[in-house]
Amino acid sequence: MVIHEKYGHLDRIEDLLPLSLQIMRFKMVAQQRKSYRHGEYTQSSVDDLPLADLGPSPAEQAERKQRLEALAKAMQSLGERCRKIIGWKLAGKSFPEIQKLLGVESINTIYTWDHRCRKELLDRMGGSWER
Repeated sequence: MVIHEKYGHLDRIEDLLPLSLQIMRFKMVAQQRKSYRHGEYTQSSVDDLPLADLGPSPAEQAERKQRLEALAKAMQSLGERCRKIIGWKLAGKSFPEIQKLLGVESINTIYTWDHRCRKELLDRMGGSWER
């Protein structure tokens, strides 16, 4: 439609063929410029890129396993009350719920026991949660 309006004075095929080729060449160059401007010209194919491994490395897995073993060993060496308190906390119980389960009058006693149990667990872990 645009060709007919813009180049209406050309009616021979010998004149229209070079004009259409010129327009096609301009369109191709414009497309290349656009792809270069958008960064598509130098992009690698997604299929050629290696996939990132989102999981932990074998060294991180080994460290985690060692920390969990040390934690389990330290937990076994704690007293019965401390194991119960920590177990209930891990189960999602609140301090007032733990207070009722242990039958203690003051919630401050539970706070104190929790603090002492965490401190004792940390000492048995070697003074640090991370190695």
